[in-house]
Amino acid sequence: MGKSKTTKFKRPQFHAVGLPVSAEKEEEEEDGGGEGPAAELLDKLQSPSADKREFACASISRVVQQSQTIPGFLQRDAVRRLGPLLLDSSLNVRETATGALRNLSACGGHEVCEDMVKHDVMTPLTALLREQDLGVNSFWNHGHFSLSVFNKSGLLDVVIQCLERYPSNLELAISAAQCLHTVTEDNPELLCSISPAVLSALEGVLLSSEPSMAHTLLRTLAAGTLWNLKGSLPAACQAQTLSTVVATLSQCLDVDAGVLIPELRQAEEVRLRNSAVATDGDDQLLVNIVQRGKEELREATALLTAQQTSFEIIVNMCCSDDPSDDEWEEESSSDESDLCPDSLCEGVSNLMSPLCLSAEVQGALINHSIPEKVLRKTSFPRKEALDMCQQSSSWRGLIKKMHRIQSRALTCLHSALSTMDAEALGGPAALQAAAQHLSTLVFGSAEMPKDDEFLEAVISAMRSLLQMIASKNIPQCMSPQQLMSLCEAANRCNVVSVRVNAVAILGITGSTLAKEKGSAATLQMIGSALLQVASKDANLVVNGEALDALFDVFADGDEAEAAAKHINLLHSLKTIQSVFKAKIRKEGRGKYSPQQLCVLDNIKVNLRRFIGYLDKTLKN
Repeated sequence: MGKSKTTKFKRPQFHAVGLPVSAEKEEEEEDGGGEGPAAELLDKLQSPSADKREFACASISRVVQQSQTIPGFLQRDAVRRLGPLLLDSSLNVRETATGALRNLSACGGHEVCEDMVKHDVMTPLTALLREQDLGVNSFWNHGHFSLSVFNKSGLLDVVIQCLERYPSNLELAISAAQCLHTVTEDNPELLCSISPAVLSALEGVLLSSEPSMAHTLLRTLAAGTLWNLKGSLPAACQAQTLSTVVATLSQCLDVDAGVLIPELRQAEEVRLRNSAVATDGDDQLLVNIVQRGKEELREATALLTAQQTSFEIIVNMCCSDDPSDDEWEEESSSDESDLCPDSLCEGVSNLMSPLCLSAEVQGALINHSIPEKVLRKTSFPRKEALDMCQQSSSWRGLIKKMHRIQSRALTCLHSALSTMDAEALGGPAALQAAAQHLSTLVFGSAEMPKDDEFLEAVISAMRSLLQMIASKNIPQCMSPQQLMSLCEAANRCNVVSVRVNAVAILGITGSTLAKEKGSAATLQMIGSALLQVASKDANLVVNGEALDALFDVFADGDEAEAAAKHINLLHSLKTIQSVFKAKIRKEGRGKYSPQQLCVLDNIKVNLRRFIGYLDKTLKN
């Protein structure tokens, strides 16, 4: 990149409270004037210079701590003018703008909170924090916003105040809950700031009973936040809190969006017809009513968002890699009960001993019928709901959301299958029924699904399910033709995990069939497909998975031996061996992670050994 010879505005020195040293005298002089500091500082927020914007934010942060200055800032729309700076291109401006808003809201009371809602400040703040979910993205690793900004800004108390306003200002509370759900995820630094007041506020939300979908979304976000804060919960509260969290998710999933969305759409049509009559031909009044309305659409959107969030929380419960998950509670101290809201602790014994979290989570999920509810949600969205949304441009966006919920449900099913035992999921009959259901999703229409997100989710779930079925010696339900269709569809998909899982499914099914008499013809078909992937796929991980599947399918048995001879497996693997080794040497270091390279090296060794095994077996 070229260098530009611009004169840099020297960053002013800052006191710990944030006001530049050079500005102290200026502030004192301005405080004595008629206009006060508000007008000039707010004007500086629009400066093209990032340093001047930062200077203005830091000065506002200091000045508003004097309560007599706050009316002057509010009269000049300080909240509206500070809000966009939360998304400023400069990290320092974002930090100081956050601090200014924090001090303004902390010192200005409810009037400032109302202003934050009016000017939708929580939306850019939440959007800013949500971007942190891209943690591995290098964009955020090069000096852009991080959770440390939130941790240092002292905004937690402000967000909790906003959350507690849910009885009178639901919109503000939902924005605050979204913010909390984001900032509490994988943020151990923030856990030190969690106080009884925070837990009490979240408890108040969870125990609310308003039936609207917006309130359902609010409770779901609070449940997700409590799950994120599990490491801060006292031992005496953990079991009951877990049960309350799962019960909240269960109640959210009980709602049938396929039924409710058409009802809401019809209610909107009735309301609009009645509005048209009430306005008596006044077009402008009708437009105003329509624009102020959309309650039904907001309810539908809230429901879909709540259900998607519920699935994501359940996935995190099933596959959390936090090493503390196996030790959710530490030794209890004498004053732990003081930290826990009474109504969550009442009547609860200390059920969660160390090293039993997985059993507690599994028990809570089963007690609230979560696996069955997840399976129901994996079905395609109801045609009636899709058709009604398609008829309205403003509702059309819900179609993608409904399909996404199906994909999230499938991902959730995959996680449950990967972590829960067969009996907990209903035993052999339930597993076979689930396998038949997934087969219907994939093969139920004339054409194989082409949506990558759906394919990735359904094939992951199918792999986990078939693996569990095979381990329990339960009969498989996929025909050879379906297997081949699945493999062909996966081969056309650009998502590597789809191709990997499809190959694994071939391996699981083939190794099961190899134990049955008369399966040689099907094993030939599976073997040929796997050889094609092992030699032709551009990705080494997929090549390796195909080879691994071949080892499983043709490891033993008369049927496997007959099929191996028929497809000339030994010669094919010897040809693949040299290409595979060369490909690892040429591409390995640059394109694949150390973990992937370790697995690939093991497969390379196993390939050499398997060729030796076939050499002896097939010649006898």
